Amino acid sequence: MRLSRREGIKLMLKPIRDETGKNPLEREYKNYPPGMHMFRRGKSSDYAVRLREKQKVKRHYGVLERQFRRYFELANRSPGNTGEALLQILERRLDNVVYKTRFVAGRRGARQAVVHGHVLVNGRKVDRPGALVEVGDRITVHPRERSQKYARAQMALLEGVSNPPPQAWLQVDPAKLEATVAALPAREDVLIPVEEQLIVEFCSR
Repeated sequence: MRLSRREGIKLMLKPIRDETGKNPLEREYKNYPPGMHMFRRGKSSDYAVRLREKQKVKRHYGVLERQFRRYFELANRSPGNTGEALLQILERRLDNVVYKTRFVAGRRGARQAVVHGHVLVNGRKVDRPGALVEVGDRITVHPRERSQKYARAQMALLEGVSNPPPQAWLQVDPAKLEATVAALPAREDVLIPVEEQLIVEFCSR
């Protein structure tokens, strides 16, 4: 995908494509940034390096600039390490949680499932992908037949695919199509390599 090529890593936006060798980064002739001037680019400045880290995280989680700034301000007010708090907040987004339960194939599919009302949180429909879950929240697929069939068809696509891996902070029951947030996500639950301190430096300038 173009976004993965731009950041130079697999952003895990389409796990099936990533695992079947169809990601553009797997092909030598496309393993470079998009655009006609990619070969003319020299060494990145400190500003550019920090910007790329921020863009990498934004694109991985599928958030807009205004949303990202709001999450950063929330993390900045949190006790402890600001960078880790930011990543923890992003991990708690409902669309990310649905993606990591493996009830749908891919992040965009997870976002679509939330927006279309296929997902319940504690028995209530939540159609905002950016809603933040808390410890103890129960995420389920809507009991109506359409939602159940959609989720099971999506799960069938993920058979034999190891991405995303099981998450220690989520207790998932695939048979019942439900998951419980057992704990807050840890730093190691972030699936892409990122230097969060560079993001903090960029956003604090």
